Amino acid sequence: MKYTEEHEWLRVEGDLVVVGITEHAAEQLGDVVFVELPEVDTEVAKDDEVVVIESVKAASDILAPLDGEIVEVNETLPDNPGRVNEDPLGEAWFFKMKIADMSELDSYMDEAAYKDFIG
Repeated sequence: MKYTEEHEWLRVEGDLVVVGITEHAAEQLGDVVFVELPEVDTEVAKDDEVVVIESVKAASDILAPLDGEIVEVNETLPDNPGRVNEDPLGEAWFFKMKIADMSELDSYMDEAAYKDFIG
């Protein structure tokens, strides 16, 4: 997995990149009460706002970590936003995207670097 400075995780599954938020981000947000996901087949550019999360503490946006196309969203989250707090690194992924250049992932942190970053 790779990690962004915005506390997103990126996991490669075949030719797709799965995007979610880290446990650290979920803890900082507090209880998540609302998730708005992007439309499938949406073309996004790096740093576009693609997901809106609201918690009891704040509203936050998830940014596109890379240029690409949203090919799948986690349909369970809008009806059960609390999953973001329960399983941020697993079942609570937000979207899957197809990107042109997988080597772009190399610019993000690995787990050790991310732990130092939040340390």
